[in-house]
Amino acid sequence: MNYDSELNDLVLTLVKEGGSDIHFTVGTFPTLRINGELIPLTRKQELTAQDTVGFLRAMVGEKPFTDFVVKQELDFSYEHGKEYRLRGNASFQRGVVSIALRLVPKARSIQELNLPEQLVEFSRRKQGFFLVVGPVGQGKSTTIAAMISLINQESKRHIVTIEDPIEFRFEQDKSLIEQREVGIDTKDFATALRHAFRQDMDVIMIGEMRDKETISAAVTAAETGHLVLSTLHTNSAAQTVDRIIDSFPGDQQGQIRAQLASSLIGIFSQRLIPRVSGGMIPAYELLINTPAVANLIREGRTQEIDVLIETGTNEGMIDLDRYLAELVRRGDVLKDVAHQYAHKQTIFERLI
Repeated sequence: MNYDSELNDLVLTLVKEGGSDIHFTVGTFPTLRINGELIPLTRKQELTAQDTVGFLRAMVGEKPFTDFVVKQELDFSYEHGKEYRLRGNASFQRGVVSIALRLVPKARSIQELNLPEQLVEFSRRKQGFFLVVGPVGQGKSTTIAAMISLINQESKRHIVTIEDPIEFRFEQDKSLIEQREVGIDTKDFATALRHAFRQDMDVIMIGEMRDKETISAAVTAAETGHLVLSTLHTNSAAQTVDRIIDSFPGDQQGQIRAQLASSLIGIFSQRLIPRVSGGMIPAYELLINTPAVANLIREGRTQEIDVLIETGTNEGMIDLDRYLAELVRRGDVLKDVAHQYAHKQTIFERLI
C-alpha cells in the first residue's frame, strides 16, 4: 500500500464529507467521524498491523516513530500540504498500533463560530485568567484560536502559546506571536510557562492545564499583569473551579482560592451538538467572575455558583439549559437532542 497516497485520499474525503476525525484501527476499515457518527469506508481495505505502522511512519517520520515504540503514546500534528492540518494521537491496543486524526479547522472569528460577544470583550482585557472547558472534541481549541486571532488583528501585543501539539498556526498581524510545542521546543507546560515570564509576554495561551504546577504558574501570570487563556477537560464552570482547587494539597487550597478569586475573568463551557439543518452548533455556559462569584470561590461555596449563573443574565452570564431551550425555540436543535445535553433536565423542560 502507498501510505502517502492513501493518506491524501483519506484527508480529502474527510474534508469533502465535512467530517472531523479519521480512525485507523487494525481489523477495521479506515473510519471517518461525520456529524458525530462513525462511518467506515468500506471501499478501502481492512487495516492490518503493518498498515497502521505504515500510516504512522508516513505521518511522523522515523525518529518520532522510534520514540513512540518506547513510550507507547504519541501526540503529534500532521500537515497535508499547505491546505490542511490535523492533530493526531497514536497508541497501542492489544499490541498493535491505533491512530486517531482530527482535522484542525482554519481559525475563524468569534462571530463566525456563533460564540457570544462577551468573548470579544474578554479578548481585549489586559490581564486575567480565562478558561474554555468541555469534553474532548468540543471545539475548545477553536474558540481559543478565535480569541487569539482577534487579539492579533487588533493589538500590538506579544503572544506566546504553549501547545501539545501546535494546532492552529497564526500569521503575525499587529501582534508578535511565538508558538512553542511541548516535546520539541520545551520539556513540558510548566517549564515553558515559568520561562515565559522572562520573554516579555503580554498574552499567554496554554493548550491544556494538566497539573498543579501549570495551574499555579498560570494564575500567578494572570495576577501579575498578563492575559492567560487555557482549556480544561471539565463539564461545567462550577466543576472547573473545584478541579482547580482540588489539584492542590489541603494546606495550599486557601491560597489558590484567593488567587483564583482575584484573577479569574470567566469560564466558558461548551458543547457541539447536532444542528437540524446538518453539521454541529455550539451550546454553552458562561460564568463571569463578578464580586459575588469571587466571594463564593474565596469561601469554598462553589456549589452555589450554578445559582448565580442562572440568575446572572443581566450581568452577561449564560445558563446552558436556558441557551439550549433557546436553540430549540429557534428551530436549530431538536428538543430530544437538546435534552441529552442539559445540566438539569427538569429545569430545561420548564424553559421550553
